[in-house]
Parts: sequence; C-alpha cells; structure tokens
Amino acid sequence: MPEIEGDRTNSDPQPPCILVCQYQSCLRNGAAEVLEAFEAAAVPGITVQASGCQGQCSIGPTVRITPEEIWYCRVKPTDVQLIVEQHLQGGKPVDALLNPRIHVRFYY
Repeated sequence: MPEIEGDRTNSDPQPPCILVCQYQSCLRNGAAEVLEAFEAAAVPGITVQASGCQGQCSIGPTVRITPEEIWYCRVKPTDVQLIVEQHLQGGKPVDALLNPRIHVRFYY
C-alpha cells in the first residue's frame, strides 16, 4: 500500500540532532565552548554537530534542535546541562533560552 501524504506511520523518524552555530559572530560569543559542552554531555541517541550560520547572528550563540525545530539563543556553556536535563531528557524546552524571533510567546 502506498504511503498517503501526511501519513508518517511508514517513515522512519529522524534522530535528534543538536546544531551549534560556529560562524564568526557566534564564535566571538563562546560558541566553540558551547559545542564542546554539548559534546561532553554525550546524550545517547542524539548527535551534536557544528553548523554554519543559522541567520541569528545578533542573538548568538544559536543552538537548534532538530527535528523538533527548537531554537535557543545566547546559549552559554553553563546553559548546556539545563538544556540536556530539562529538554533533551525531560521533554520540556527551556523557555528562558528560546529564540523569541522563532518561538513567539503572547502574554495577556
């Protein structure tokens, strides 16, 4: 039976990946250390990769979690453990670090 558009039951899910921007402006703000911290955390089943510019230079270092498309901004090495424990292991993104351009929140 052919796969119906929108039916994801027959496709393999994409494994999670942490993309850490390593472009100039992010590097100036500590992105290399953020990448090292994610690599040291070594979360099973999740790959960590250096990425090129993700277009968020003014609020870097930028970290993007795929396939969820969760974008974090101004990430410091000290934030990595919280992202790992709360988001990657606990399933709840760290609201305080979410990129406000992508994850718009409305408060009434």
